[in-house]
Amino acid sequence: MIKSLLIANRGEIARRIIRTARKMGIRTVAVHSDVDAGMPFVREADEAVCIGPAPARESYLVQAKIIDAAKATGAEAIHPGYGFLSENAEFAEAVEAAGLVWIGAPASSIRAMGLKDAAKKLMIAAGVPVTPGYMGDDQSPEHLQAEADRIGYPVLIKAVAGGGGKGMRKVDAAQHFADALLSCQREAASSFGDDRVLIEKYILGPRHIEVQVFGDKRGNVVHLFERDCSLQRRHQKVIEEAPAPGMDEATRAAVCDAAVKAAKAVDYVGAGTIEFIADASEGLRPDRIWFMEMNTRLQVEHPVTEMITGQDLVEWQIRVASGEPLPKRQEQLSINGWAMEARLYAENPSVGFLPSTGPLDRLKFPRGVRVDSGVEEGGEVSPFYDPMIAKLIVAAPTRRAAAAKLAHAASRVEVWPVRTNAAFLARAASDPDFVAGNIDTGFIERHADRLVPAAEPSEAVKQAAARALLPAATDAWGALSGFRSNAAPDRRVAVEIAGHSHLVTIDDAPIRARDHVVGDERLLFVEGEAWPFETPRADHAGGGGAVSDGAILAPMPGKVIAIEVAEGDSVIKGQKLLVLEAMKMEQAMLAPFDGVVAELKVNTGGQVSEGTMLVRVEKAEG
Repeated sequence: MIKSLLIANRGEIARRIIRTARKMGIRTVAVHSDVDAGMPFVREADEAVCIGPAPARESYLVQAKIIDAAKATGAEAIHPGYGFLSENAEFAEAVEAAGLVWIGAPASSIRAMGLKDAAKKLMIAAGVPVTPGYMGDDQSPEHLQAEADRIGYPVLIKAVAGGGGKGMRKVDAAQHFADALLSCQREAASSFGDDRVLIEKYILGPRHIEVQVFGDKRGNVVHLFERDCSLQRRHQKVIEEAPAPGMDEATRAAVCDAAVKAAKAVDYVGAGTIEFIADASEGLRPDRIWFMEMNTRLQVEHPVTEMITGQDLVEWQIRVASGEPLPKRQEQLSINGWAMEARLYAENPSVGFLPSTGPLDRLKFPRGVRVDSGVEEGGEVSPFYDPMIAKLIVAAPTRRAAAAKLAHAASRVEVWPVRTNAAFLARAASDPDFVAGNIDTGFIERHADRLVPAAEPSEAVKQAAARALLPAATDAWGALSGFRSNAAPDRRVAVEIAGHSHLVTIDDAPIRARDHVVGDERLLFVEGEAWPFETPRADHAGGGGAVSDGAILAPMPGKVIAIEVAEGDSVIKGQKLLVLEAMKMEQAMLAPFDGVVAELKVNTGGQVSEGTMLVRVEKAEG
């Protein structure tokens, strides 16, 4: 058994590994960028080494710095976590060449499964069913367009070296293919250094089913059953669960056996996930589930598997890397209950899920559930890394009970001033169709109108604010109602919420809300949302509102990667003006109305801060 390990990662997964290592009596070493020096994972490790500035390419992705840190601190092994270098075959080889233990998949397995086209060919040879599509070497736009036309729309363009939802575009019609291909290739090159793509037939109403597999160095491979990760937004997983709803024993046996067969085909060692796409239009059936790809690492959503099996997958990784056999045989593993995980992101669903960064002046998680987080109150969400704040993980005897528990947990999250998707998660987990198991990967897009909170405060928020201010408003009732000493007091209260004034008539409907003072602001937390409120001041106009002069402001810090208009161009409402990139995700800025580009303030390649004016459109006359 190894006695010490270095974690080549940061945040939530670094803390997760530290917890298990501490339980096993293993010394831990953290590596960190300079902006991460105050992060919890750095403090919790037994030793920490700074390996460079904030950009990952100058710190967390520099292999030599990580290996040098391991040698300098006497670490015996390196655990890559997920993301960064976790699926980098060259890094795995370099670690072992340095005489260190690699707590991950063999380099040969990473290579075999790392390129989606080669992996599919390998799976076909191993007898694992795969989705129809194009995986050829001819990457010319004309040939790719022709292949997409042959397969039939809709199709999915996927980066050959992709993962995590990046470098992926759905195309519904031939006329949209060229633009989608260019965007996909650009994102793939930025994220993976490889702009090659493959094309798959897009399965209508698909379910995303994946199987957790584990192999040891003695040739043993087991599965730890399936997960359903169908609730996605832009191919990014939002809520994961285990087991999969509607999965009967025959289908479970077929898909799990296929996963084990896939792992054995590449002599797999360690934790891995075989991802399948299912056509569930007639329910989950063995003949309607196809291999998509393999993730040769621990998954973000591994906790749901831990919850239903009672196993610590990080401990399994460490034991297998140390040369021990798998801790359990297949017949010793079973499913117990239901588990769900929701990813709490620093993003604002009300404005297109744009990233939200900054200080975490308030950060309170619900009690009674498992919370895996990389940050804490008083810290911050950095623009340099993934915006996930935490994972909310629940377990219950039944799926319905798990969904209710998850919805309640999300509704109790309190974060400020960073915006989060907590209210969105609470709505998703309590949605009648989700609770009934009527899900597929289009669920969120299809039900966005009822899942995404409005930008304006709800009636419940207004009521909660008015009730909170009621004592202070007592003296103002006369002014509001034409006060008479023998008259019942008027129950109208003026409140200002997020800079907008409202006159609220208080009712007696029950509301679940929490009122806190954070810094100089008074806040309401209602069903996962945060709203600043106060008694209106005389100098406030009480209107606020969006700017309507056509000025397009940067909604987040980022880089301008494409400009598609010039000053003087005529544009129509919804036309793409330029593209921003932040956290390796692209955000198109669109014309707010028909008009003319009056000002263009940025250049391609330029960095902009949040609130910077990018372009201004003047309305067309008439």
